[in-house]
Amino acid sequence: MDPRYSFIILTYNEEMHLPRLLASIAGLNAETFILDSGSTDATLCIAEAAGATILYHSFENHPKQWDFALTTFEVKTPWVICLDADQIVTPELFTLLKNFSEDEHKDINGIYFNRKNFFKGRWIKHGGYYPFYLLKMIRYGTGFSDTNENMDHRLVVPGKTITWKNGHILEENLKENKISFWIEKHNKYSDLLAFEEMERLLSLRQQTVKAYFWGPPNERTAWLKQRWWKLPRYLRPALYFGYRLIFKLGILDGRTGIIFHFMQGFWFRLVVDIKIDELLKQRKNEAE
Repeated sequence: MDPRYSFIILTYNEEMHLPRLLASIAGLNAETFILDSGSTDATLCIAEAAGATILYHSFENHPKQWDFALTTFEVKTPWVICLDADQIVTPELFTLLKNFSEDEHKDINGIYFNRKNFFKGRWIKHGGYYPFYLLKMIRYGTGFSDTNENMDHRLVVPGKTITWKNGHILEENLKENKISFWIEKHNKYSDLLAFEEMERLLSLRQQTVKAYFWGPPNERTAWLKQRWWKLPRYLRPALYFGYRLIFKLGILDGRTGIIFHFMQGFWFRLVVDIKIDELLKQRKNEAE
């Protein structure tokens, strides 16, 4: 097994996704750990056939799932690469990982990969969705999952990070080709995000990552979130959708892309705002 890094993958009914991910990393000969949350399809059979170490943990949200994975698996390598089952390592990223040198990264604690996101078979290239950098490779024992987030599964590392702009992962959830699945999934996400934002409004939840516009991607995201939380509810989804469509050229993503930007940038955010008000009203009624 490669002594430099291991992979951790989260799964739940991923028989259509897991084989392509495992195939994309097979030549790296790295130990693979899979944390499953109760798959009832062939996911576990596929994982066992690949020689992966498998654990089960009931799913509450992605940050807590990653926290369990990073603190429970017996990882023996200095680095760990954290992937979702619907992602694929591209040949360019494969080459970067194949040639990775620990000696050249001794002062580095985290590496951002560049993600290409697909919706209904189309690469969402505009609307702020590319380039899109995710902290996916972290120094084990130093990096951790940000459990102050309810929905965004954000890994955090102290110290220096670098970005592999040409090190791409492809992300395409084929189950989302059915819009009913997408809506059901994001309806659940909206519950998590609304509760999180309600707690932030009441100063019951704090940010883990420093908010700094000129910092690495995670710090810039933290800065942008602070501005988002201050925008008027119900108005901000419309502003965000317009920003993505016009200023970030989302209109160039065609009909499929515009549908994605509308559903993810407007519909989802509007549902979150409605649920925030419901939670605040419920909290007020309970206090009376």
